[in-house]
Amino acid sequence: MYDPTRLAALVAVAEAGSISRAADRLGYTAPALSQQLAKLEREAGTTLLVRHHRGARLTAAGELLLVRARRALDELDLARHELAQLAGLSGGRLRVGTFMTAGTHLLPPALSAFRRAHPDVELSVTEYEPPLGMRAVALGEVDLALTHAYAPGDPMPTPEGLRLEPLLTEELVLVTAPGHALSAGQGRLPLSGLAGQPLVSMAPANPHRRGVEAALAAAEASVAVRCESPGYEVVCALVSAGLGVAVVPEMMATGSVTPLGVRRLEPPELHRTVSVAYRPGGGSPAADTLRALLRGAFTRGGSVQ
Repeated sequence: MYDPTRLAALVAVAEAGSISRAADRLGYTAPALSQQLAKLEREAGTTLLVRHHRGARLTAAGELLLVRARRALDELDLARHELAQLAGLSGGRLRVGTFMTAGTHLLPPALSAFRRAHPDVELSVTEYEPPLGMRAVALGEVDLALTHAYAPGDPMPTPEGLRLEPLLTEELVLVTAPGHALSAGQGRLPLSGLAGQPLVSMAPANPHRRGVEAALAAAEASVAVRCESPGYEVVCALVSAGLGVAVVPEMMATGSVTPLGVRRLEPPELHRTVSVAYRPGGGSPAADTLRALLRGAFTRGGSVQ
């Protein structure tokens, strides 16, 4: 049995003519979509795509599977629509809270799948810096919200009546300018190896910064914070420009639009957990459906531990 997600990837590549354009359409990164296609080829036991400098084309086997894939996906869409009508998902609205990283890299595929299955549900997305998303769920401003917690770091209390469902855990990694000596080494870099480095970091009150600096202090690695920025995108851009090094979540390192050197750290206990906050027993069918899609989307993105 073929995974519908992978069948949809094949259809998207056939229609877009390239993996990169298909990835943009589906809300994936090109490497993530390539992984899905490679798994589909293993399931099929044959080559389905031929990649070339202008994009990708389907082989004869790919064209044969494409016809069946479209039929199967059409049937699944029809089933989702009929089930949505039974579950009360043929209208109404769904309000989602997110923080920037998840909203940029992980939320779009889940919302895209939700929109395809339930086009009549009105969607709205609001950005909250954690832990404000949890507060918004507790106050009824949104139906669910993506949030995060860092380790080491001060635990954030969960408002009464809310539950947190962990979706993904990712390491914090070192990012440097391309070609920097620290990113060129082999294996994990001990935290003590950052001693004396200029650090590009978040605002002083940010829990990520407090946790990282506490871990560096425990490793007797004194650093000089040269630049402060409220967002990871700017942090990565400043690092890429050679203004210092930084410790950031891995999805920010791999998804950065500016070139970076990346290296894992020792010990690997520095990490960030992404969770969805919701009201158990008080959610709508739409909210429950999106939570299930989020679990699937985050699994496809993969835990980057």
